[in-house]
Amino acid sequence: MHKAISVLGSTGSIGRQTLEVADNLGLRICALSADKNIDLLEKQVRKYRPAVAAVYDDESAREFRRRVSDMSICVASGSDGLIEAATVPGADTVVTAVVGTAGLLPTLAAIDSGRRIALANKETLVCAGELVMKRAKERGTEIIPVDSEHSALYQCLGAEPRKNVKRLILTASGGPFRGMPRSELISATPEMALRHPVWKMGKKVTIDSATLMNKGLEVIEAIRLFSFNPEQINVVVHPESIVHSMVEFTDGSVAAHLSTPDMRLPIQYALTVPERMPSLTKPLDISKLSALTFEMPDLASFPCLALAFETAKRPGTACAVLNAANEAAVELFLNGKLTFYGIHDSIRSALDHIPVIESPTLTDIIKAGEEAKEFVLNNIS
Repeated sequence: MHKAISVLGSTGSIGRQTLEVADNLGLRICALSADKNIDLLEKQVRKYRPAVAAVYDDESAREFRRRVSDMSICVASGSDGLIEAATVPGADTVVTAVVGTAGLLPTLAAIDSGRRIALANKETLVCAGELVMKRAKERGTEIIPVDSEHSALYQCLGAEPRKNVKRLILTASGGPFRGMPRSELISATPEMALRHPVWKMGKKVTIDSATLMNKGLEVIEAIRLFSFNPEQINVVVHPESIVHSMVEFTDGSVAAHLSTPDMRLPIQYALTVPERMPSLTKPLDISKLSALTFEMPDLASFPCLALAFETAKRPGTACAVLNAANEAAVELFLNGKLTFYGIHDSIRSALDHIPVIESPTLTDIIKAGEEAKEFVLNNIS
């Protein structure tokens, strides 16, 4: 088991749960990071005494330095600060739990420094999956998924030869709007979309769950992480969120991963694999499960999922445009400047207007994302 970790995005939902897991396992914390939530970050820093604290927002970083001036700690800021936190000496594993494309550069830096990556930032693989996985293979770096679905797939696949696998089946809770027709969703508000029936997550991820874009991004992540074709990935809606994903093999058998819905379990697995340790998660009592139900997603009511599948088949920077356009559109929706279906329409428009670079460099990928965000923000319908 790895004994020292850095947590990028420590004030978010995954970050906070990672620290709970670290406490349970007795892990040392080498670095922490936040965007703007310096109140919580200060509490974390004073508890864990890491060598580095990174604050992404420059103005917040200046205030944070003042607050912790009595401590012997390096306070870094911006993208360079995240990279410093990701490469701090002494850490075995870097948990990348920052939201959005801000996680890309520090993840690459952690790969280059030889750390295990516990990946909770799906945008890293969505935007630059081929580049990231190639770099990890060259450096001999492990990337262990933290998303419950990808952790489930990772465990179900095991050492099974890929030629024995027919398809990967990602499960989706269906979010707060499962079963609602398009006619009702037209007037959906941010407050309605933020009421997830199962998972407690940050606002951006919760909105993505409401549109099913979160599942679309996970499809792209699975393609990159496990080297499968889009045609080999399926999504089924499973509202109980007990089966976290499944693998169907060529002989017709299916392996499924089941557990109580608790993100602390896949977080812990990513930190301890190949070992398994007692966890904070309540054991699953199979005898008390009344039913496990599955249904196909309604792509007419949730077109973002179909759009993600479509984009997954396109080369180069297309997925980076999809991801960044979605980030901008979700922000506008949360601020009341875009309708629920305006999210899909804005992403579609960005994909139609921004040229795709088929064999991109890292700079091309970052630039495509910036152009997509700018396009969406400047074309509010």
